[in-house]
Amino acid sequence: MFIGVDLGTSAVKLLAMTSEGKILKTLSVEYPISFPKSGWSEQSPEDWYKGTIKGIKELLDQVCSSNDIPRLIEGLGIGGQMHGLVILDKDNNVIRPAILWNDGRTTKETAYLNEVIGQDKLSQYTGNIAFAGFTAPKILWVKNNEPDNFAKIEKIMLPKDYIVYRLTGAYTSDYSDASGMLLMDVKNKCWSKEMLEICGVSHVTMPELHDSFDVVGEVKESIAAEFGLSSNASIKVVAGAGDNAAAAVGTGTVGAGGCNLSLGTSGTLFISNDSFTVDDKNSLHSFAHADGGYHLMGCMLSAASCNKWWMDQILQTKDYAGSQKDIVDNALDRLGNNNVFFMPYLMGERSPHNNPLVRAGFLGMSMDTTREDMVQAVLEGVAFGLRDSLEVARSQGIIIESSNICGGGAKSPLWRQIIANVMNVTLTIQENDEGPALGGAILAAVGCKVFDSVQSAADKLVKVVEKVEPNPELVARYEEKYKTFKTLYPMIKDLYK
Repeated sequence: MFIGVDLGTSAVKLLAMTSEGKILKTLSVEYPISFPKSGWSEQSPEDWYKGTIKGIKELLDQVCSSNDIPRLIEGLGIGGQMHGLVILDKDNNVIRPAILWNDGRTTKETAYLNEVIGQDKLSQYTGNIAFAGFTAPKILWVKNNEPDNFAKIEKIMLPKDYIVYRLTGAYTSDYSDASGMLLMDVKNKCWSKEMLEICGVSHVTMPELHDSFDVVGEVKESIAAEFGLSSNASIKVVAGAGDNAAAAVGTGTVGAGGCNLSLGTSGTLFISNDSFTVDDKNSLHSFAHADGGYHLMGCMLSAASCNKWWMDQILQTKDYAGSQKDIVDNALDRLGNNNVFFMPYLMGERSPHNNPLVRAGFLGMSMDTTREDMVQAVLEGVAFGLRDSLEVARSQGIIIESSNICGGGAKSPLWRQIIANVMNVTLTIQENDEGPALGGAILAAVGCKVFDSVQSAADKLVKVVEKVEPNPELVARYEEKYKTFKTLYPMIKDLYK
């Protein structure tokens, strides 16, 4: 068996996979998230670790009892939420709660990096500019606001690397996840001396960098015993990947020309490539990929979480399908004809606007606006937000005619239909939509030499089962709606300064 782990924002998700790609079992373990102040987002790394250990134990119990197979794990790989800042002291204790990817407290530090250090220099050093969610601004925030904590720092980690460290003792990271720290020279795949100096940290505080499929250690004997494994159990652990790169592996988005849309808590447009590229304004992230190559990525901070907020907090219902039924039943009449617009900026926005202060809102409501109009507007607003990143890619001459799609929001046939028509691309749905967890398991299989490359593993293990084609009439309608949507952000972007 190979264990894949998705260290997410709301839960850790795990799966067990055979070397033939058969998924034996999946499960998840939730943990809390804290919002101490408006725009802040934190978690306890200990909660991640406890959830992961509990999840692996339960996974093994269920898989081995139901399939009558021995408790054997050959390899383990983790895809994890990116950009989070985990800092350890000289005794390897966590100094403070982790500051997460969707935390917006670093406005001043981000402005300092972009305006004082300068975007040209940042792009030269790392291939990217500063976004509020990146790790480097968080380090500067701790330096400026918690100097006592900053002085204690001996190790700087990303979330999934903390789990690898606890499991194996190996202090490592991988190129894809480290790309999002604004501390790595992405093109040359090494730590940027200039960025470390700007942030006031030394090279020895940074983990050793690896390809995502490199074996970096083995699960400690004491932890293997907790899983009910024999004392001579040898579980290889690979470096793993950032969640979006891991999800791309899980959907087969590897090699040049691949595209994946991830509709999770955040939303991403992921374009894989063999070579390193940067767009003119650094609106998209230029990162390393888990397959050994590179990718461009646009990330919106709130995607499926917009719909979750709308349904759970505002409508106070869990009947997502029921709330969409009238829209589905009258799709040809309703889609592209909605006069209500939703601006999907609940946590600010990253790509392509780089504005942590902007907030969400509805526009265009009138006395005849219905509940269904509002539900539809939320789904459409996220689709328009994703298209903003696609337009940046298209401006660079990149042609995207089809894309894989994954994530919790992608389970909605209506949302898939809206996205296909808003973006005018064919969407492909895979047999197993397990995102980063599946990618982690595939990377583990590659690390254990079951496959000779990520490409060959994806070719064998990832299977397309459905396609959603755009409808020319709906594409034309949504083209007009998107033109209106594009005019709205400039109107509201300065309201929240």
